Amino acid sequence: MPNRWLLKTEPSTYAYDHLERDQRAVWDGVANPVALKHLRAMAAGDECLIYHTGDEKRVVGVARVTKAAYPDPKAGDPKLVVVDLAPVRRLARSVSLAEIKADDQFAGWELVRVPRLSVMPVPDAHWKRIVSWS
Repeated sequence: MPNRWLLKTEPSTYAYDHLERDQRAVWDGVANPVALKHLRAMAAGDECLIYHTGDEKRVVGVARVTKAAYPDPKAGDPKLVVVDLAPVRRLARSVSLAEIKADDQFAGWELVRVPRLSVMPVPDAHWKRIVSWS
């Protein structure tokens, strides 16, 4: 079974709408060492929840990794990696951070505990719960 991840993006910079329009994206701009570790662990076929940060703070869609981590061709730093993504589906109803925080099941998850982390694994139970709410 593929791994599952959550990827944060500022919707004014690159929203799920853009991914749907483009049908493919290089997920770049990640510099945090923990987030980069998670990017390096991604494999083609892994699924990702796309989370809009900023004023929205909500999970809005699902994407799939189409190419595992490789050096960021624009960065010139071998430590920085990117993955390629394709859209899978928009959630029927976006799920807010407030809803997630209100559910005790999510108390130990990085989305709640480490709010600045932009890439994180999504445990299977969390994935199922979020998708069931949409």
